[in-house]
Amino acid sequence: MIEFLKNIINGKRLLILGFGREGESTYRFLRKHFSDLKISIADKNENIVRRINDNNIEIITGENYLNSIAEYDLVFKSPGISLSHPEAQIDRGKITSQTDLFLEYYSEQIIGVTGTKGKSTTSSLIYHIIKLFTRNVVFVGNIGVPPFDMIEEISERSRIVCELSSHQLEFISKGPHIGILLNLFQEHLDHYLTFEDYQLSKFHLTLYQKSSDNFIFNDDDSLIKKLMTDNKLDRKFYGYSLNRPQSMGCWVSNEEIIFSDGRSETVIFNLNSEHNLKGQHNVLNIMAAICACKITGIPDEKISEGIKTFKGLEHRIEFVGEFDGVRYYNDSIATIPEATIEAIKTLVDVETLILGGFDRGIDYDHLLEFLLLSTVKNIIFLGDAGRRMMKGLEKLAKKNQNIFFADTFENAVMTAKINTRPNGTCLLSPAAASYDMFKNFEERGQVYKKLVRGL
Repeated sequence: MIEFLKNIINGKRLLILGFGREGESTYRFLRKHFSDLKISIADKNENIVRRINDNNIEIITGENYLNSIAEYDLVFKSPGISLSHPEAQIDRGKITSQTDLFLEYYSEQIIGVTGTKGKSTTSSLIYHIIKLFTRNVVFVGNIGVPPFDMIEEISERSRIVCELSSHQLEFISKGPHIGILLNLFQEHLDHYLTFEDYQLSKFHLTLYQKSSDNFIFNDDDSLIKKLMTDNKLDRKFYGYSLNRPQSMGCWVSNEEIIFSDGRSETVIFNLNSEHNLKGQHNVLNIMAAICACKITGIPDEKISEGIKTFKGLEHRIEFVGEFDGVRYYNDSIATIPEATIEAIKTLVDVETLILGGFDRGIDYDHLLEFLLLSTVKNIIFLGDAGRRMMKGLEKLAKKNQNIFFADTFENAVMTAKINTRPNGTCLLSPAAASYDMFKNFEERGQVYKKLVRGL
């Protein structure tokens, strides 16, 4: 990998664009292996100067930090930096990233997972299953581990599970050997000019695959199917569906998940067996993981064992505890309406729902219609997204639904405590981003759990 990078950066003026977690990782890696390399760093945050003590570096900060891109031959872009807006239009050929170079070098070893929702659960499940079979597996990407941080752990025989966001896929030039596209919903509309641009970024996962690669897709998702129709692909296709048999892939029949390799069919898992991934959305995630593990050669018994023993992830319909007879759940990861709807369907008996946060212009009409027909009695709104949802729901609300607006997160939790009856369920599932009050959904979930346990 080091020689590969040396050939790429040799003689080029190099810029690290964005100095968050991945930007810092890129800087550490390059400085460790190329001690004399002159590096420039551009970031809006002027405080990054205090975090670096390096005489062989140039730092560009402030509101106009993107203007410096034109001066460089190679730009390592961090995932959170948007180049979609008109003022940031640049030569695509000079943009790269850790994900781009990691995929180019390790493609044949990578299982790449993307989708609007479920990618953390699915990629974590795949990693958990493979680890039951072999210790020679690494997990990188959008979960918070920059790919360059794990290079020293990778051998030629390592399996690599990589969770991929749309931001990471936006500027890739090569796809993974096994690619999974879980679903497409409205998300990150503050980052992209159109919803179609966002979809295409996700679809890069397979657009840049080779004919010998494998594409695993949700056959129940109409947007994915349309992209496949519009782009004539030559791949090995593995579909999965809740009810439609697949020539190659997975489907459900009589509560059993069946897998076909194109020659024979095998029952892999009985959904009546004890496992922690509840809800139809998780059945889809399980099927995607099964396809990937079958392709990479994991035995059926290890796949079944992995599904049974996987504990699920924090902030994903996570049971916080029962206090004064009320069951509290943390679903802070739910930043879009579809995720909130699935959480309510999964828990069935939600009495109180906490909704809202940072407003990215997502369409909430279908969520409001769902809530109108649901048994949710108390709906507590937060932030600008909550304010917009509240206006929409007030026009439709049933007389037996209580609608509240909380000016702080603490007041939202207290309102839930006061209005949720014993034996009821209170769910935090915001259907909105957290950036108005928190740095990310993880912090929002942690604060919620702390407040609930403090009640």
